[in-house]
Amino acid sequence: MSANYIGVDIGTSSSKGVLVSDGTVVASATREHSVQRPHPQHVEMDARVWWDEFVSITRELVAISPVPVEAVGVSGMGPCVAVADGNGSPLRPAILYGIDTRAVEQIATLNRELGQGAIVETCGSALSTQSAGPKLLWISENEPEIAARTRTFFMPSSWLVWHLTGEYVLDHHSASQCTPLYDTRSLTWIEPRVERVLPGLRLPALCWPGEIAGTVTGDAARETGLPEGTPVIAGTIDAWTEAVSVGAHHPGDLMLMYGTTMFLVNTTAERVTSDVLWGTVGAFPGSYSLAAGMATSGAITGWSRELFGSPPFETLLNEADAAGPGSNGLLMLPYFSGERSPLSDPDARGTIAGLTVSTTRGDLYRASLEATALGVRHNLQALAATGGEVTRAIAVGGGTQGDLWTQIVSDVTGLEQLLPTVTIGASFGAAMLAAQATEGADIDAWNPPQRVVTPREELGTFYNELFRLYRGLYDQTRDVTHELVALRSIKANFDNAPFG
Repeated sequence: MSANYIGVDIGTSSSKGVLVSDGTVVASATREHSVQRPHPQHVEMDARVWWDEFVSITRELVAISPVPVEAVGVSGMGPCVAVADGNGSPLRPAILYGIDTRAVEQIATLNRELGQGAIVETCGSALSTQSAGPKLLWISENEPEIAARTRTFFMPSSWLVWHLTGEYVLDHHSASQCTPLYDTRSLTWIEPRVERVLPGLRLPALCWPGEIAGTVTGDAARETGLPEGTPVIAGTIDAWTEAVSVGAHHPGDLMLMYGTTMFLVNTTAERVTSDVLWGTVGAFPGSYSLAAGMATSGAITGWSRELFGSPPFETLLNEADAAGPGSNGLLMLPYFSGERSPLSDPDARGTIAGLTVSTTRGDLYRASLEATALGVRHNLQALAATGGEVTRAIAVGGGTQGDLWTQIVSDVTGLEQLLPTVTIGASFGAAMLAAQATEGADIDAWNPPQRVVTPREELGTFYNELFRLYRGLYDQTRDVTHELVALRSIKANFDNAPFG
């Protein structure tokens, strides 16, 4: 009988799990959740939700499996910072990845102390809101009582490994996004810098995403229904697991992840450093990546859908298709939560130009899809300028369902995209890594390409012009949006001021 594997991914808006047999998804399960935004620029989530949803999903999948599960794969959003005491008990909600922009002052402090050039040289990337190090420093400076009790820190994948196996580990790729704390040349922690950002923090052992980190303990077996002794891989950040899920892990491959945020991962043959993108180690030993990430993409389409009364996505996509290229004169900047790469501007904001009383919801919805595509093009330009090379692009994620969004991205960027047979995402990639770790499965054979999205050459000139306007619109509105952010902070302070 075929071997079965479970893969679970903890995402920004949901946790997803799959039961996989010989590369075929036998069953899947999803648990939706939401992030918390307690203050402007703060985006958090209770880490206990990650384990609770993992338990719920796994028990559902184990009950379906006709044979014991052979191994478990895990992944999750990141880089996140979930600080805990020496027993692994969380001390505060986890601070999420680049959509949380609270640590701007700490980024400036570390750049002054360490030197921006030195950080890029050792870590592969400049400090940004994506980096985990400044968020640890933010806790030290703003929550000293919590910092004093902190001994461990976790990301979703390592949190699941801790609960399943009792092992305190972090994979090399996730560590390489803990800038400025990890050296991508020597593949080691930079311990003096760790002591600087949060004294007393005990560093997790490092391993590769597909390595077996430990086995399921008796307590975890009773909670999850998994057999005691089941191997568990270390796992990694969801975008890199998702790249594995579609075979986009060879030099020259580019993965486009259509999700709550848009993420791009270009696998490189050698180590690359960048001031505006993220030069990281890859998912496998000896591999490297050049990555880019937008702060929003699917989050904007979800937001606009709610504004319109939550009609079916199919209805909105049909209306957006009817609006045609250019969205009947609209141009949107997709910076609804600031922007990560290549702008690294946490105070950027969404902008819609060209509104009239004749504007329809279909126009607005298409404008949001085109805005994401224009942001992808901007990141591709930065990738090429940094030394990245794209020989094959593979699209993955929930946004690939339906043809319109992927077609718009191809039209705007001129990029041909392969769509794989299975687009379920990082949970599938986590199961792949678990199968490879235990039986040497051929992960490329698990998920071959199904079809190709080809850019329409006749739209090239039009979208060249729209991209020129898109880049200019940010430059022309940046100062205004920054002042609006500052004004909002003043109002927040006024609202919270005590009155006699």
